[in-house]
Amino acid sequence: MSTDATSLTTQDLEFLRRPLYGFLSVAGGPLPPQPRPVWFEATAEGTVQLFTGPDTLKVRRLRRDPRASIVVAAPVGERERWLSVAGRTTVEPEEAHELAARLAARYWDLDDPARADDLAGILAEDWVRVVIHPENVSRYVF
Repeated sequence: MSTDATSLTTQDLEFLRRPLYGFLSVAGGPLPPQPRPVWFEATAEGTVQLFTGPDTLKVRRLRRDPRASIVVAAPVGERERWLSVAGRTTVEPEEAHELAARLAARYWDLDDPARADDLAGILAEDWVRVVIHPENVSRYVF
């Protein structure tokens, strides 16, 4: 395991650009933490972002205590690898729908009419972006 206290490496960003699930934990939640699977995107600026409803429990907790972490692991059948990004978050009302559309295209086959309908349903709802600003990055490759 290695730790770089503040930033994502080029290799980290390459790994995070794959359509993998992240497991998000927020501060101020129950002990032990109860991570939730999420779609996410690593940005060119080195942050990690996801979208969620503006009134969700995770957003309410993040407004009280903005710390969160996301863990992403390689799927079974590949060499063991995981990456953890922890830091303060911001909750952004802008660009959440654009993020949702990009992530749907990454995780789903939007040529499938059922998935295209699912995306239309998502885009009809209100969303916010949660942006994790890395303060601690841990990684493991075996």
